[in-house]
This record gives sequence, C-alpha cells and structure tokens, in this order.
Amino acid sequence: MYFTVAAISIFLLGGLSSLIFGRRHGLCAFFGIGGAVAGAATAAVPAIIVLAGGSVDPISWPWSMPMGSFRLAMDGMSALFMLPVAILSGLAAIYGGAYLRHYRDKMQLGNSWFFFNLLAASMVTLVVARNGLLFLVAWEVMSLASFFLVMMENERADVRQAGWTYLVATHIGTAFLLVMFFLLGRAGNSMDFDAFAAGPMGNVIFLLAIIGFGTKAGFIPLHTWLPEAHPAAPSHVSAVMSGVMIKMGIYGLLRTLTFLPMPAEWWGWVLIGIGVTSGVLGVLLALAQHDLKRLLAYHSVENIGIIALGIGLGIVGLARGNAPLAVLGFAGGLLHVVNHAVFKALLFLGAGAVAHAAGTREIDRLGGLLKKMPQTAATFLIGSAAISALPPLNGFVSEFLIYLGSFQSAASSPADAAIPALIAIAGLALIGGLAAACFAKAFGVVFLGEPRSDCAAQAHEAPAAMRAAMIILAGCCVILGLLSPLAVPLMGPAVASASGLPLNVANQHLADAVSPLLWITFGAATFLALLAGLALLRKRLLAGRPVGQAGTWNCGYAAPTARMQYTASSFAQPLTDIFRIFLRTHKTGRDPQGLFPRNADLQTHTPDVFHDGLFRPAFLGVGWLMARLRWLQHGRLQLYVLYIVLTLLVLLVWKLG
Repeated sequence: MYFTVAAISIFLLGGLSSLIFGRRHGLCAFFGIGGAVAGAATAAVPAIIVLAGGSVDPISWPWSMPMGSFRLAMDGMSALFMLPVAILSGLAAIYGGAYLRHYRDKMQLGNSWFFFNLLAASMVTLVVARNGLLFLVAWEVMSLASFFLVMMENERADVRQAGWTYLVATHIGTAFLLVMFFLLGRAGNSMDFDAFAAGPMGNVIFLLAIIGFGTKAGFIPLHTWLPEAHPAAPSHVSAVMSGVMIKMGIYGLLRTLTFLPMPAEWWGWVLIGIGVTSGVLGVLLALAQHDLKRLLAYHSVENIGIIALGIGLGIVGLARGNAPLAVLGFAGGLLHVVNHAVFKALLFLGAGAVAHAAGTREIDRLGGLLKKMPQTAATFLIGSAAISALPPLNGFVSEFLIYLGSFQSAASSPADAAIPALIAIAGLALIGGLAAACFAKAFGVVFLGEPRSDCAAQAHEAPAAMRAAMIILAGCCVILGLLSPLAVPLMGPAVASASGLPLNVANQHLADAVSPLLWITFGAATFLALLAGLALLRKRLLAGRPVGQAGTWNCGYAAPTARMQYTASSFAQPLTDIFRIFLRTHKTGRDPQGLFPRNADLQTHTPDVFHDGLFRPAFLGVGWLMARLRWLQHGRLQLYVLYIVLTLLVLLVWKLG
C-alpha cells in the first residue's frame, strides 16, 4: 500500500505546486500535468499486482479521529476500480494541458490543476479506504473538488446553475450515506470496515446505499445533476467525471454489499429494475439531444444502467444459489465499469476536440468534420462503435458476459425463475439498438456531409497532445476487445471480492465464458482483417491510375446545400415519435408548402421529465417553505444563541427521559 500512499502524495504535491505557481503558466502546467501523470503511474502499480494474482500489504495507523484507525487495503475490487482512475487521470491531464491553453489569458489555471489533482487523489483514497470516516472524508473531498472544476467558467449563468445543481444533489446523497455508516458502525462502536455489522437493518442499509450512492452514479430518477454538470465542465474534467467519478457510486454500492449478510432476492430485482429503466430512458433522452456533450452525459446514465443490470443479475444468482449467473452478472457489470471508463472518456475528449476546433457543441451547426479532423473522427468512430457494443471492441465483451449469464439462466431455470434473465436480455437488446441509432446520428451529423455553419467550415484538427490521449484510448478499446479472452480470466479476484464467492468458483465460470467469447472475437477480427485487406488491394490496384472525384448524385439538384442534409432532430424523429409517451418532445416549425417550397424547418426540444416534473416542483416547494420561515432570521446574535440553547435543552431533556 505504500505505492498508493506515494501516489496520493504525488497528486497532492503536484496540485499544491501548480497552485503556488498559478501566475506562471508554464510551471503551473508542468506541475499540474506532471503530478497527475506521475501519481497515476504510481497508483496503477499495486492495482496491476493485485489483478495479476498478487497481494499488497494493508496499512493501519492510529489517528486522533474517533471510532477506528487510518486503514488502507486493496482487494480485487479496489484494484479493478483503481486502474481506470489511474489511466484516465493521467491521459486527461495530458489532454487538458493543450485544451486549457486558450484559457491562459482569461484566468489563473493553478486552481483548475489543483482541484484536478485533488479529485484524482480523493478517488484513489476512496477505493482503498477501510474506515467509514476516512471514506466519507474522501467522498466529500471528491465532491467538492469536482464542484470547483465544474464551476471553472463561473462567469456563465448556465455553468453556475449546473454547479449548484450538482452540489445540492451530491450532498443530498451524502446525507443518506451518513445515516448508513452510522447504522453500520453503531453495533461494533467502530467505523473500521471489518467491524461493521448490519444486524436486522440490512434492508434499510441497502436502500440507503441505493439512494446515497445511486445519486452519485446517476441512477434514474437521481440523475438530474449529471446532464447539467458534465456539459458545463471542461472536457478533460467531463471525461474523468463520467469515466470514473460516477463509478465511485457503483464502488460504494458494491462495497456496502460486502458488509451485509446474504442478499435478499428482491435486492437484485430492484437493481434490475433500476438498470433497465436507467438504460432505456437514458439512451432515449440521449437520442433527443442537440448538444454533443449533453448527449454523451445521458449515455452515462444508460451505461450505469447496464452496470446495475449486471450487478442485479449477480445478486439474484447469489440468492438462488445459481453460481454461473452470479459470476457472469458481477463479471459483466464490473468489466463494464472499465470498458465504459475507456470509451466514454474517449467520446468526451472527442467532443471537447470538436468544441475546441469548431467553437460549438451544437450538433446542428456542425457537419463535414471528417475532412477537417480525420484523426479525431476516426477515434470518435471507434468510441461510437464500442459504446454501441459492436464486436470486437471492448463494449461488446462486458455486455456479452451479461447476455451469456442471462441465456444460460433462462435455459436452465423454471419459467418463473427465468423472468429476471429474460428482462435483462430484452432490456440489453433495446438499449443496444437505440445506442447504435443515437451514435449513427451523432457521428453522421457531426462528421459526415457538408458543414452547416461557418464555424464548422473553419474547423481544424486538435493539437497533438489532445490527439495522443484520444488515440491511446481508442487503442485501448480495440486491444481490450481483441484480447478479451485473456482479460476475462483476470476478473476472478474482483468478482470474488464483490460477490463473496470463492476465487476458484469465480475462475471456473469465467473460464467457461472464454470459449464462446474467443470464437466471436476471432470471427469479428477476421472480418475486420478481410475488410482491411480488400482496402489495401483496392489501393494497390488503383496505384498509378488516374482517380477522379465527383459529387454524389443529388436527386437531380444541381446546387445542393447543407440544408438538404439530415439534422439531429430529423434523424431522430422516427424513434422519438415512437417513444413520445416517455419523452414528451415539443416540436415547432413550418411544413413545406407548394410545389417548390422555399422555407421549411423543424425544431424539437425534449425536457427531462424527472427534472421538470419531480425535482423542480419539489425544490420550488422547499424554497417557498424556507421563505415563510425567514422571520426567524433577524440578524441578531442574541436570538441565534437563544435558539441554540433551547435546542440543547430539548436534546438534554430527551436524552435524560
């Protein structure tokens, strides 16, 4: 664990140094980026050791805080979450060095680099903490650091609104976690994890964990902060928040399950319901978006739903004694944590490169960027295919494990016991199809066709550092997919830690999944190799021959314009119309009139029904109530002291009674 302590120290030292040299841009960036990269590399070492089957010694130091000690340890589950934290923190810092250059004249970047390194240090601490108080401190530091990163451009009203929405949401979740940890620690009078005991409160603790950690993860309907905060943050911060920070909610939920007795089957049903709901509604809301980063933010909700679906199936498998379903469910959910971190970070970095080059994230103002930004387009296409679960990329592998466990369970169980597996199969199929349609829209409208505005026509390729981070992540999508038959067996320690099953049982069922995965991956890789071979053959046959270029046939129009192309609204309209009962999309525009129509347009706006119909009225009601109580606030210290004294007296009487 000394590598982990060293990594936390390096992150903090780099952040503090960048804050000290905030007025000197070169030194500020050097310490900020250098601290993040060095800290990430150091943090990755123990994670790799544990995932490879080794172990690291825990740390337990006495400290002055009550109820326990300063304890750090790493098991397979901690290692699995640590690895993407380390990789993305380092790559996002490299990307951010180039991305933030045009902010140099607007603000001091020392604050941004300080909070970025503080965020990375808090997440590293969180996954190895073995004391409830230490966990909550790291959780709060993570929340505050990400809040200040979201608020970097706080002169904008929409950024301030997004930041405060996030801050309120994350502290509502923390309130539930405080109650949960109190219930866990009161039996043993200690906040050390190994002294936790749920007693008869297991069901209550599980529900508190669902709300507290689900708020951070983005479970529907607790997700409303997410599509506000992620677009407002700088793109390298969005990549870290979506790629790994929201996964801390998943980690916390899984860690809480290890404190509880054998799970009840209804716990799994709850997570399956949350998973299908978040997955389907998340991708539908993404499909209706016009802002590229907001579209990606809703896809984070979708993929968190897939992770919850896998974990829910795993819990159902544990409750029924179905070891294959338990192993494959947990394995699929945990592997999707890693895979989503890679391809979602890639897509957010790609969206940032587009915004950096074109000056806008509005999809309908883009187009034709494939010619202007070929490397960004290629990496974004790989990320789009990966998030759509197309083989042989990494997104396919984790969903395949969930499919495999579901099909095996449905085939070998009685009709009533096969229901959760059938729900998972249907939900994953619908999510996958809608995700493919959504990214066909996103990639096609943004990168293909002709520019729809002057800003798109004048776009340019991203700087080398930004492209390097995207290329590395795109390579990880390919490598994790092609080498998945080798990677899946390494999931054994993480699955055993999360599920409580013996390591040999986890390894056995993971090994059984390798054979079908090997054939599918081999077939897809062969198909891609054949396409590449045909492309090379075509290039060789055309070498030395004149090759001309001409516009495509345009249905008889001699002078086509960008207005003839699909927009984001028109592309998604057939699907959004099918699901209009859930989306409540508002349409405005003018229909074509006459034989030769000149003016016609379509605009759509899809509100978040949970934000507008649930949370906004609730908070307006709270605001109204607080306004009615404003008479208590006189500005007189004597009255405030009186309030405190009366409260203490009431508590004393209650305690003595």
